[in-house]
Amino acid sequence: MEKIEKIEKYNVTGMSCAACSARVEKAVSQVEGVTSCSVSLLTHSMGVEGTASPDAIIAAVREAGYGASVSGVPDESGGKSAPKEDALADRETPALKRRLIASLGFLALLMVFSMGHTMLHLPIPSFFEGNPVALGLMQMILAAIVMVINQKFFISGFKGLLHRAPNMDTLVALGSGASFLYSAYALFAMTACQAKGNFAGAEAYLHELYFESAAMILALITVGKMLEARSKGRTTDALRGLMKLAPETAVLLKDGAEVTVPVGQVRRGDIFAVRPGENIPVDGVVLEGSGAVNESALTGESIPVDKAAGDTVSAGTVNQSGYLRCEATGVGEDTTLSRIIQTVSDAAATKAPIAKIADRVSGVFVPTVMAIALVTTIVWLMVGESMGFAIARGISVLVISCPCALGLATPVAIMVGSGIGAKNGILFKTAASLERAGEVRLIAMDKTGTVTEGQPKVTELLPAEGISPETLLTKAAALESRSEHPLSVAVMQSAKEKGVAFPEVSDFLAVPGKGLSAELEGNTLYGGNRRFVEGYAGIPEALREKAERLSSEGKTPLFFAEGDKLLGVIAVADTMKPDSPQAIRELKNMGIRVVMLTGDNERTARAIGSQAGVDDVAAGILPEGKQSVIGELKKQGRTAMVGDGINDAPALTAADVGIAIGAGTDIAIDAAEVVLMKSRLSDVPAAIRLSRATLRNIKQNLFWAFFYNLIGIPLAAGVWIPVFGWKLSPMFGAAAMSLSSFCVVSNALRLNFLSIRSAKHDRKCKPVGDFSIESTQDKEKEEMFGKNKVTMKIEGMMCGHCEARVKQTLEAIDGVAKADVSHEKGTAVVALSGDVSLGTLKEAVEAQGYKVVG
Repeated sequence: MEKIEKIEKYNVTGMSCAACSARVEKAVSQVEGVTSCSVSLLTHSMGVEGTASPDAIIAAVREAGYGASVSGVPDESGGKSAPKEDALADRETPALKRRLIASLGFLALLMVFSMGHTMLHLPIPSFFEGNPVALGLMQMILAAIVMVINQKFFISGFKGLLHRAPNMDTLVALGSGASFLYSAYALFAMTACQAKGNFAGAEAYLHELYFESAAMILALITVGKMLEARSKGRTTDALRGLMKLAPETAVLLKDGAEVTVPVGQVRRGDIFAVRPGENIPVDGVVLEGSGAVNESALTGESIPVDKAAGDTVSAGTVNQSGYLRCEATGVGEDTTLSRIIQTVSDAAATKAPIAKIADRVSGVFVPTVMAIALVTTIVWLMVGESMGFAIARGISVLVISCPCALGLATPVAIMVGSGIGAKNGILFKTAASLERAGEVRLIAMDKTGTVTEGQPKVTELLPAEGISPETLLTKAAALESRSEHPLSVAVMQSAKEKGVAFPEVSDFLAVPGKGLSAELEGNTLYGGNRRFVEGYAGIPEALREKAERLSSEGKTPLFFAEGDKLLGVIAVADTMKPDSPQAIRELKNMGIRVVMLTGDNERTARAIGSQAGVDDVAAGILPEGKQSVIGELKKQGRTAMVGDGINDAPALTAADVGIAIGAGTDIAIDAAEVVLMKSRLSDVPAAIRLSRATLRNIKQNLFWAFFYNLIGIPLAAGVWIPVFGWKLSPMFGAAAMSLSSFCVVSNALRLNFLSIRSAKHDRKCKPVGDFSIESTQDKEKEEMFGKNKVTMKIEGMMCGHCEARVKQTLEAIDGVAKADVSHEKGTAVVALSGDVSLGTLKEAVEAQGYKVVG
């Protein structure tokens, strides 16, 4: 996975087609210090990475014949402000609409004088009857007015030609200009004939006038441009929708009074209030009050989230009930909402690898079309056709060719796709990640916090004969209330959830690695592993078997007794997330192989893996080992890694696509290319589904763009005239060019109808070949431990948390490289990188309350 660097964004003006964006990209890439540059024709923006100064980059763009400015305006606090909605406002469509209305008005008059009176017998002033020169002059004047109205095509087109960077406007300007100039020549010839009294010859020249073609080309291209602009505006609807969430004002609490201020004046540490029904203005933490906050705009989760003192709130979410008093922790571009908007915007400013095909073609497209038009004209003259016929064929080639469709094929789909993802709580940081996610064939996922909840919970209560479940939980909670062990916390949490009140205990004693004891109402309570408790109370065989079954399912059975009387067993486990099995089934139905990575022992890992339904389990994997496993999986096919912790960051970076769970650490989120705002594993197949649909849409767009030009250019050149008699007039060529870009953009908008959480239309990709994950682990462990290792036999470890404690203790010793600990085997395999005495290892472990027996 490529490292994601900070992208400096610029606004670029004057671009009209893919050839323009290619020219700007080439110019900026040659600036010293620029490592990468990506220009978006869709948003007229540019993303630049490197050390080059903004002045040097802007100068390079201007030298190429375009305008540029740095995106983002400093706010009052000196930093860049949050993105504004008006940055995406559609200013292009209204201007094009005005141009089009004026053009169509004069074009209608021109058509009356050129064709209307002859073909439809429409009335014209008597002055023009029998006066072909006057009729021709009127047509020339009206055509010239339409050309002045659409002068932007000529200014941009000839400017590009002067900079040796012809673009789409160059083709339009040459086509319309050639029609006008040839018609002007024919008009002068007509004038000469009429001056000599040859009225029949003058009348004949009326058929050589193409003034209506010159004007019609411009009008039709403007129609296409307006339709394209309107459709392009809709591709940023999702982004504008996010921007609308940010309120304009905030209510600050100053000196006991509420003061309404612009949201840009809010600073970190300010205290603000939010009433029911109001949008939260900035990120903050609740100091006082409680309420239900709708976070659906950021996470896609429709159910409101209860907030109370100590909970965090995000800008753009809606407080549906309750009064909240909060402290601002993130303002301006540092809010969650602003970061989401920036991520979507940055993704649109980058290029997907598939776009490189269009880029290569766009760079030579316009000069090639100009050459084809010139050759077409010359060939038809050589075979004996008239000048008017030959020029018409050349003009048709110029105006039917459309580099815009090529340039828009990828960015419009990327913008729509990333916008849909953002609305559903799935953020793609780059266009490349949006493309690569759909090509994934293997997914490795961390167990804790990704497949499971990440917190131990009580799953079963197995009271002994004559003991009620409530009595078992009451006395167990009383005993565990004095312990801070994660398993004790789980028992306490279960008692609180069930509303169980428990008494205070005395003479509390913790026996590390074994269990707990305390006095309650004159009796001694015991709790811990089976060996510890059976030293005080008998355990029936039936209960032993149930406990063994629980252990085989990856759960930790805790035994409790009061004096010599067994109270029962409480099973504690890191429970499966409700949506994990369904998410994994959907991934497998897509043809993706799912591998679960965990540091747990083999037995626990296999049990949880079986419940989740994964294809393979890699157990006993250390953080560095995860990276090694990813490396092996990548040899089988494109691999994604899903994780949430700091220890997942190396694996997320090593994978082809790193996917971070949003509730995870900032380090994991920074290392990943795709971020899931909610901790739902079901968002992983949704992200892949969206990626596949976007990639499919891009391929459809590219096919249409290439196919259109492949069919259109030979037709316009007249290749089929000798065979089928097919002839294309310049006007129909201009109409086809107008519709091509509109079709590409409209096809991209179909993505808005995609249901990314529906598996109905999932297609199974070609599966990877068979391979053994066990061989990968063996190789990894062999590399990790080598020959310089010590195996310690340890008593007293009873759960995965004990393993983690021993592992952390051993790896903190100088000279210890790695430690592989198993509470079930009662061993710790220690890899040494220096001289460490066995006594040092033993003392460290026994200081934590465990016993080293060999």
